[in-house]
This record gives sequence, structure tokens and C-alpha cells, in this order.
Amino acid sequence: MSDKRGELSGICESLKGKTNQCNYMTQTQLGGSGGYVTADITDEQKKKADLGVGKLFLMPLGKIDESKISNYFCKQCNSEFSEAPKLKIENPNEELGQGMTLLTIGQYICSKCNSVIGEYREFSKKE
Repeated sequence: MSDKRGELSGICESLKGKTNQCNYMTQTQLGGSGGYVTADITDEQKKKADLGVGKLFLMPLGKIDESKISNYFCKQCNSEFSEAPKLKIENPNEELGQGMTLLTIGQYICSKCNSVIGEYREFSKKE
């Protein structure tokens, strides 16, 4: 893996300024209120998940493809699971005022105890 990453790094370095498509996927722990998930995310997603407190969070990333999640930990069960948590999605399309609409509410749910591991919201704003 490190050889491939070094090889990719050289390719990306040679493309610097020509493209911004060199985002590596790395296994990263993303915190939620009820635990965490470990997922393959890009460097760009890491920046988005970083809220400046020394920890990366699920919420700013929105929905993560299930195939990118390798495991999760549930605080309620105090257990780690080697699969993706269940995903519960609601689409309220609720007008919040000032041109803002709540499009999606997503929750990562423990498959054993049904506790919420983490949540996200997706909004739309009319300009």
C-alpha cells in the first residue's frame, strides 16, 4: 500500500496545477453522537469532516456509501461491528424560511440495539 501511495503521490505531484483529482482514499474514523464509523474517505472529505477540534465527524459529510464503511462502534452496546450500520433516511422537504429547505435527515443506526450512531442533514438554499 505505501509503495502504491508513493507512486500515486509522484503522479499527483507531476499533475500539480493541472488537476485537483488526486484525492487518496484512506480508512478514517468519523465520530457521531452515539459512536463512530470507519470509512474510506478522500483527503477533501477529511477537510470537510474536520470541525477544528482535533477529531473528524460524520455530520458534515452527509451520506457515505455503505461500501466505503468497514466497521462501526456503538456506545450504547459498547461493541464494534465489522459492517456498515443501518441507514434511516427521511426526505421531509420542509421549508424553513428565508429560502432554506430541509431536504434530507439521515441517521446511521446500530443494527443490534437501534441506537443512533450519527446523523446528518442536507439543505437547499434558494439564491
